[in-house]
Amino acid sequence: MDVTKIKDPSFLKDLSYESLETLSQDIRTFLIEKCSVTGGHIGANLGVVELTIALHKVFNSPQDKLIFDVGHQAYIHKILTGRANQFDTLRQYKGLSGFPKLSESEHDVWEAGHSSTSLSAAMGMAKSRDIHGATYDVIPIIGDGALTGGMALEALNHIGHDKTNMTIILNDNEMSIAPNVGAMHNMFGRLRTNSNYNRAKSDIDALLSKLPGGHKLRDSADRVKDSLKYLVVNGIFFEELGIKYIGPVDGHNFKDLEDALLTSKRINGPVIVHVITKKGKGYHPAENDKVGTWHGLGPYKLETGEVLKGSANGPSWSQFFSDTVQRFAEQDKSIAAITPAMPVGSKLTKFQKELPQQFFDVGIAEQHAITMAAGMAANGMKPYVAIYSTFLQRAYDQVLHDVDRQNLHVVLGIDRSGLVGADGETHQGVFDISFLSHMPNMTIAMPKDENEAFHLLHNAFYKYNGPIAIRYPRGNGYGVTIDNESKTIIRGSWEVLHEGTDVVVMSFGPTLKLVESVYEKLLKEGINVEVVNARFIKPMDVEYLNEVAKRNIPVITVEESMLSGGFGASVVNYFSDMNADVTVKRIGIDDEYIEHGDVSLLLDDIGINESTLIHEIKQLGLRNEES
Repeated sequence: MDVTKIKDPSFLKDLSYESLETLSQDIRTFLIEKCSVTGGHIGANLGVVELTIALHKVFNSPQDKLIFDVGHQAYIHKILTGRANQFDTLRQYKGLSGFPKLSESEHDVWEAGHSSTSLSAAMGMAKSRDIHGATYDVIPIIGDGALTGGMALEALNHIGHDKTNMTIILNDNEMSIAPNVGAMHNMFGRLRTNSNYNRAKSDIDALLSKLPGGHKLRDSADRVKDSLKYLVVNGIFFEELGIKYIGPVDGHNFKDLEDALLTSKRINGPVIVHVITKKGKGYHPAENDKVGTWHGLGPYKLETGEVLKGSANGPSWSQFFSDTVQRFAEQDKSIAAITPAMPVGSKLTKFQKELPQQFFDVGIAEQHAITMAAGMAANGMKPYVAIYSTFLQRAYDQVLHDVDRQNLHVVLGIDRSGLVGADGETHQGVFDISFLSHMPNMTIAMPKDENEAFHLLHNAFYKYNGPIAIRYPRGNGYGVTIDNESKTIIRGSWEVLHEGTDVVVMSFGPTLKLVESVYEKLLKEGINVEVVNARFIKPMDVEYLNEVAKRNIPVITVEESMLSGGFGASVVNYFSDMNADVTVKRIGIDDEYIEHGDVSLLLDDIGINESTLIHEIKQLGLRNEES
């Protein structure tokens, strides 16, 4: 079947199981071919082909609400709702989003790029439905990894207590991004292997229905069934919460799926359908991925699955930070690494293997990761938390209340700081400066290259006290030489890279390369730009700022982050508080969410580019001369 011709899911209603099998193969072939060019979350989507088809066959989207947790497994949903002909633009600039998007289709009823939100959203939609007297179904689809998130457990508790009518799909593939960890994961493992409970429960119901007055025996039989479930399965977690459990169900068998989903529709109240799927099913390299490489990746060779790598001078920033922290931890047992389910993305698998006693993957639990680190710091350890900027947002209160307020020595390695590109607005790491900079004890730094990163990390562990956040971008470093011995970098000190007399440009991290490029071009025109590596975003180098104020020289700040509450805002506030008459122009992201696309194109759209910076420098320099 040519899946690009699909307009909506209504055609599924009359298809035979044999036709559905053919369709599933056509969709897999389509996905494997398209994602080999664009990249994407291929493993997660190959695992839910049959499940998504079955959901659209049994339920009626968009009247019924399909809510995808995280959203990176919604590619099949997009195909079935008429968007296959846009897959050449998947995750590309101005193209199809890699996540559900309200503006793309009426079938996308919830947007998410972070884990464990679907059950709370489903509860809200179901309660709204009930208040308005409507009858549509609400169907959140959540993975076993996402169900370990605290927010999901809070929602389960509420759903079970209120007996709210919905069908919860538990997509169990034993993975989130990396292999799952924790007691919840172990419980799912026991459920996967215990089909006896549901079979025995069904047999008891059937037997009672055949006996005279059997309906009167049902209440007393509940005690028997309660005993049975504890005997056969080590704790039926969901039923104890008040949520009916159906499963385990083969997530690649259309008849089993349809039977389970139709049964769930007939039950009044919350039902969880436990579906067993194979992540990466149908494509050998993705099926055999045991560490999460095929969760989300760039283009790859279709025939072999070899991931295509671009040219790079140095290691990835994630790899460099993880290797450096491991180097320190090998000599210092008080250093431990913590990550919320991201050992692969944060390149900590080597650390995990070689220093298992000093490594902790806490699952999709960012809040727990931060407060656990605070507890370790309070007991004499030097914890390092490797966490994406976008996921650190979820632990704001823990950073403020548990780490910063107590002035505990926790080192935050903020991965993917700045624009990340293809994952779009839910993943852009552009908010962390704004929500960390107002914390009284927090130090925030971002190195210009790997050598400076090495020294900042060493100082963070051994020279500075209190909470320290070191930001680093997605992508690769520059391949610079690393000094053999560490050196002290005074907390809050900046570095003047090029002296100048016309305009001062302050920046940090990757945008320094942009500033230096502009410096070289303008120097040829006789314009002298002073370039400053403002490596400490907080505290700022107030001695240098005072010197700039005395020189009466205009300032431009450049940051790949939000202007509101950002570095430039801090510079403006400082001059204002000092009653210094300094003109400051800020370049950054102004009060908007940045969608998906190639980072260079996004930066151009925002105005973080050479032409904008050159224009602003010339304008400020001219004004300065006139004054």
